[in-house]
Amino acid sequence: MFCFFLFTGTFAFAQDDVDVKGNTVTVREKAPVWPGCESSDDQKTCFNQKLMEHVKNNYKYPRNDKGEFIRGKVVVKMHVDEEGKTVVTSVKGDQKPVIAAVEDMLKKMPVMTPGTRGGSPTKISYTLPLNL
Repeated sequence: MFCFFLFTGTFAFAQDDVDVKGNTVTVREKAPVWPGCESSDDQKTCFNQKLMEHVKNNYKYPRNDKGEFIRGKVVVKMHVDEEGKTVVTSVKGDQKPVIAAVEDMLKKMPVMTPGTRGGSPTKISYTLPLNL
């Protein structure tokens, strides 16, 4: 009976991506996966490439009163939540029109496969510096 409970407890509470060795518990964290990168060997590189493609294809440079493009630097703080949706927490920069254009671009981010920690979906945070 003791052996039954011992093995049942061990297998019932085992988690993916969690290793226990002595007094050390290691929990693996996996980043969110951009749509189209699921079968990629290097999902991190694929994620970065898809993100830069998204910026390139969806960012619309604002113009000033003279019709000239407005350029600037922004720092975006965001996270991909447990459902794979991008949530922007802040966009800071030196040009208000650039900030507004970045916010519009970020609203078009696709829903991703969420990141995991210990096999369970979890929020993964990012800070992106952008020179536009």
